[in-house]
Amino acid sequence: MLRNPPPSTSSLYIHSEKTEDNFKREEKLEIKKLMEKAKGQKHFVLVHGGCHGAWCWYKLKPWLQNAGHRVTAVDLAASGIHMKAIHEAQTLHDYTQPLLELMAALPAEEKVVLVGHSLGGMNLALAMDIFPHKIEVAVFLSAFMPDTSHQPSYIIEQDLELGMMLKRPSSLFLHDLSKAKKFSDEGYGGVRRVFVVCCQDKGIPETFQRWMIENGGVKEVKQLEGADHMPMLNMPQQLGECLVGIAEKCG
Repeated sequence: MLRNPPPSTSSLYIHSEKTEDNFKREEKLEIKKLMEKAKGQKHFVLVHGGCHGAWCWYKLKPWLQNAGHRVTAVDLAASGIHMKAIHEAQTLHDYTQPLLELMAALPAEEKVVLVGHSLGGMNLALAMDIFPHKIEVAVFLSAFMPDTSHQPSYIIEQDLELGMMLKRPSSLFLHDLSKAKKFSDEGYGGVRRVFVVCCQDKGIPETFQRWMIENGGVKEVKQLEGADHMPMLNMPQQLGECLVGIAEKCG
């Protein structure tokens, strides 16, 4: 019976060379995919509203991560698991310090998508004024949105009863904000802003949200139909899709 002759050394070498070439091609394709993914990846920084903490984003955060993005949810001073007592946060700057520290620590070339909810809009404004070069877009999610024409307290004072409903002890900082300098056109006003309207919000009613949009001169407006004051809990997927759509326009 005839048997197949063993493969020659040269054929083994050719086979090995082809296998190595295939491996290199696959490795290059994988690297290319990773680079494309990294290019499209955004860094979302989520800022909670009054009486809340980073925990309130627990549904939205994994949704954004599963969509391929980096996500940082911040506990503001004396909020969530942050150890500072509320009486130690006397000013908006004190209250915003954890967010400001995060922004300062970002690499020089990195820009984030800043998302603020409710009272968190005031923290966004302060961060925007100080770090405009580190923010691709600031998203006000049914949030207090100041302007550059009035004192920072102006927006809250327009509906003080509403503000008091959203507050915890000492958290509105009206004494501080009424004496603070206006947010600047170069800092706060120089960052792309998008307002997301929650149409069924009873905490910050749609009429007041629309007034802030007009007062602040915001050109980009999105809306979540059926969303109450806490869309991150009640419709995280719809909110996530909205935020990713906003971020993708950054390029």
